[in-house]
Amino acid sequence: MVRAGGDQRIPRPAAVWVRPTNPFARLDHSSLRSTPELLARLQRFTNTLEQSPPPEGSRASAVLVPIFDGPSGPEVVLTRRSQALTNHRGEVSFPGGRVDEGETFVQAAIREAYEEINLNPSHVQVIGEMSALSTYVSNSHIVPVLAYLETPPSMSAVNAEVDRVFSVALADLVRDDTYVEEHWGTPPNQYQIHFFHLDDETVWGATGKMLHQLINIAVLKEWA
Repeated sequence: MVRAGGDQRIPRPAAVWVRPTNPFARLDHSSLRSTPELLARLQRFTNTLEQSPPPEGSRASAVLVPIFDGPSGPEVVLTRRSQALTNHRGEVSFPGGRVDEGETFVQAAIREAYEEINLNPSHVQVIGEMSALSTYVSNSHIVPVLAYLETPPSMSAVNAEVDRVFSVALADLVRDDTYVEEHWGTPPNQYQIHFFHLDDETVWGATGKMLHQLINIAVLKEWA
């Protein structure tokens, strides 16, 4: 049985297929419980990544994926967007936003994390970038920037865009009652959607896709 999740609005289409099994269940999860092992895997991935260029006309954006060593292993910091926003209201996301003129993706991610959750830039150890992704609603080209925090951050929002700041252990994200893979639409127009149902929040959409990529780096043999 899947955990309760949150009250996020999920615009499911009429045609939905739910994968009956958890694809992470048969894989080795040890790196999800060991911060040094996870960081080594992430570094190997980022060292070999060839980033794709932004599609013409898209909005360059960046998010910070902050990871710290928690009581049961690596945890990741997430935020819940304010209900007052026009786009993606109430959805769970990483701190981030538009890349300003003259900024790099890394600089933008660090700046946005400081503005949204008061994360001190001097505490951010950048690991590198994950593969970029595009969103249809906001026409954004988003680059996730991986970062390690030596100490857990203050879990408090500092601007009107964020309702909540919280963290989740990466090992919890692969639980059978947490991860669900759905396929929306019918072939050839079918899309894979990744859901992470927590006790009080549901992570999906672009953030769900980023978490799925992060977990794949952590558990697939090619990055061991």
